[in-house]
Amino acid sequence: MANDTRNKNKTPHTIIIAEAGVNHNGDMSMACQMVKEAARAGADYVKFQTAVPELVISEIAPKAAYQEATTGSGQSQLEMCRAIHLPLSAYAPLAQLCREEGIGFMSTPFDLVSIDTLAALRMDYWKIPSGEITNLPYLRKIASIGGKVILSTGMSTLDEVEKAVEILEAGGLIKRRNIFLLHCTTQYPTPIDDVNLRAMDTLKRLHCGGVGYSDHTQGIDVALAAVARGARVIEKHFTLSRMLKGPDHQASLEPDELAELVRRVRVVEKALGSKDKKVAPSEAANMVVARKSIVAARDIAEGEMLTEENITVKRPGNGISPMLWDSVIGQRAPRPFRYDELIEL
Repeated sequence: MANDTRNKNKTPHTIIIAEAGVNHNGDMSMACQMVKEAARAGADYVKFQTAVPELVISEIAPKAAYQEATTGSGQSQLEMCRAIHLPLSAYAPLAQLCREEGIGFMSTPFDLVSIDTLAALRMDYWKIPSGEITNLPYLRKIASIGGKVILSTGMSTLDEVEKAVEILEAGGLIKRRNIFLLHCTTQYPTPIDDVNLRAMDTLKRLHCGGVGYSDHTQGIDVALAAVARGARVIEKHFTLSRMLKGPDHQASLEPDELAELVRRVRVVEKALGSKDKKVAPSEAANMVVARKSIVAARDIAEGEMLTEENITVKRPGNGISPMLWDSVIGQRAPRPFRYDELIEL
């Protein structure tokens, strides 16, 4: 299981999910290669999509506009999904390969039979996609099994999200603190004007285990911004090549880009640090250089009264702090001071 606690430096660990989805195009060897690439990139999890297409999609269901743009209109949504989904028997071997490669295994179920298949694999998290957030039988099925949940919230209102959370809790096996809510815009790729990262702040009002972002924008900039805003989970589609045919490849990262996302998320995490406002170790030595002390504005004789005319404030900062100015004024010089010498009392 990924380490989503805090390390000794109190740096939050963002769970990074490399979303393979159906970008294997129904090819098991390609799916295995995607596991290896996600592990090489340093992602915490690689995630697939598990479905029995006939149980998910009716014969009359149309394709989304982005699906038609990437795969054409010559086949139905059901026919498209039949061609790119792996059989249920593929997921146990994929989970085993993930263990061998040292990366967490996840897959999103899209129907009740797929839920049963994945339940046997004992995943760390259930990943519920945006499209199932209003699927009452589906949510109740997950709730009856229990565990931790990552819930995408694309295409939904806050009321719908809250209702889904309540249904998951109602089974008694899922605690609200074990539900992570991912802000999401279900369009591939997502226009920047529709990202609305501030919605993560609104999702925090539901007091779940944390919030995150399922990113369908092009590039990695928005995902990094989400981490800076407090995302505990980042999910990002990746592919072996954007030149491959299929509905999601063009809105996905290639392996080297996925590795760069992971690297830069870890940089942002370190930069976030803790909420404490304190002197950082790297800047402590500069306090003497950059701060100031009370010094002699001219030569001062022993016993002379210290006034605003004979003392001033200059660098370095290893003498009496200027914050003590009022208490220094009016005292007698305990010894002679030369011009620019640090005042000592």
